[in-house]
Amino acid sequence: MNPEVVSTELRSILTRELFQVGDHTIHLSGLITFVVIVLATYVLSRLAQRVIRLTFQRRQLQDEGTMKAVQRLVHYLIFLIGLGIGLETLGINLTALFAAGALFAVAIGFAMQSILQNFVAGVILLVERTITPGDILEVEGKRVQVVAMNIRTTIVRTRDEEELIVPNSILSQPIVKNQTLRDDLSRVRTQVGVTYDSDMRQVMAVLKQVATDLPNRVDEPPPTVLLTDFGDSAVNFEVSVWTRDPWAARRTQSDLNQAIWWGLKGAGIVIAFPQVDVHLDPPVMDSLKALGRPAA
Repeated sequence: MNPEVVSTELRSILTRELFQVGDHTIHLSGLITFVVIVLATYVLSRLAQRVIRLTFQRRQLQDEGTMKAVQRLVHYLIFLIGLGIGLETLGINLTALFAAGALFAVAIGFAMQSILQNFVAGVILLVERTITPGDILEVEGKRVQVVAMNIRTTIVRTRDEEELIVPNSILSQPIVKNQTLRDDLSRVRTQVGVTYDSDMRQVMAVLKQVATDLPNRVDEPPPTVLLTDFGDSAVNFEVSVWTRDPWAARRTQSDLNQAIWWGLKGAGIVIAFPQVDVHLDPPVMDSLKALGRPAA
């Protein structure tokens, strides 16, 4: 059979007009291309959903509902893009449809601005993995532990065993202190003031000793004792130790405070308290004495 004849026949079949869509004529070749693009879009969507599932499993995210929601959103996005490309190959102009869709998307965006902001923030947190379940955070001045991470919100627990629902935008925009991002080392500080007549060398030695003897601290870095300020009523010191349990920082600080109290008390060193010395000028003293004399 003549190859040229076969090629001509095949070209004739592929360019055959099937039907009209408005002013556009649909040919068999365009329809086949459209079907191939749709099938490729479906395969790409399935692969993307599998990647999302593996990502959730690798990051130890157990929220099945959130994972399925992300999979559905990605599926619809890929499918709409593939469908648009396929319709363009058929010669159908989607400019007017996209314009209407853009206006609709803008309207929806304004109406759901907060939700979309939290959704995007959730995607960023899941990708960057700067915050994971179990991390100890300081958010808006409060120390919390991450319980679960969803695509829109993050569940955290406070020291009072309260569970808070935190929008992801709060965790992605301001400065958030992650106590366990690279390691679980945490510094615990406390301040104490002693009277001015104390032996400062002895004070430093006692504070260093009680900090060194404190249980549940790490050996490296070592404890630190600093003379921080000459106050109105006291010479102020800062004592700090390192621990590997940031969640128990308040308990560690309480133990450190008690150790300092008993250490200074045992050494006979007085912990200062606010006091004011009042000095009266001689004319004032003479007037008070005159007021105190009995009348002649």
